[in-house]
Amino acid sequence: MNDEELLSHYKTSGETTYFGELYNRYIPLLYGVSLNYLEDASKAEDAVMQLFEDLLPKIAQYEIAVFRTWIYTVVKNHCLQILRKEKHQITMELKADFVESDEIVHLLDDETDDDERSAVLQQCIEKLPERQRTTIVRFFIDEQSYAEVADTTGYNLSQVKSYIQNGKRNLKICIEKNSR
Repeated sequence: MNDEELLSHYKTSGETTYFGELYNRYIPLLYGVSLNYLEDASKAEDAVMQLFEDLLPKIAQYEIAVFRTWIYTVVKNHCLQILRKEKHQITMELKADFVESDEIVHLLDDETDDDERSAVLQQCIEKLPERQRTTIVRFFIDEQSYAEVADTTGYNLSQVKSYIQNGKRNLKICIEKNSR
C-alpha cells in the first residue's frame, strides 16, 4: 500500500499497525533530520520515538495531502521545539524570499528592555487579525511548535505557517510605521 492508503486505513480502522508501517518507512528520514538539528544520536533517536508517541493519538485529526512532506515539517518543528526548550541557539539558513525580520524576532524576545518598542509591538499585535494574532502569540511568546499551534487552534499546519508569515509581515509594517 502507498502512504495515503496506509494513512486512510489507520484513520478508518484505528489499528496502529497501519500507522506503524507508515511511520517505519520514514524513520531514516526522521532520524536524519533529528540528528541534523539536535546533533546528538541518542537525542535524535529519542525525538523520533517521542514523535511517534505524540502523533499516534492525534494523526487522524490532520488533513494530510502528502505524508512525506508533512512528516518532514512535523519532525523539523519537533526538533526546533526541543532546542527551544533546551535554550539552544537555533541557526538556520534563510532564503531571500523568506519573510523574516530580525527586529520583530528581537521584539518578541522576552528580554527586550526598550519599553517604547515593547509598547509599539504590543499595539501592533493587538491590531493583527485574530488568526494572525493567535498564531503569532502562541508561536513566539508561548514558544509552541507549528504542530502545537495547529493542535490548540484547530488550524491545519499550512494555515498556521501562513498566519505566522503574514502576521510577521504585518507586524513589521506596523512597527515601521509607529517607530518613526
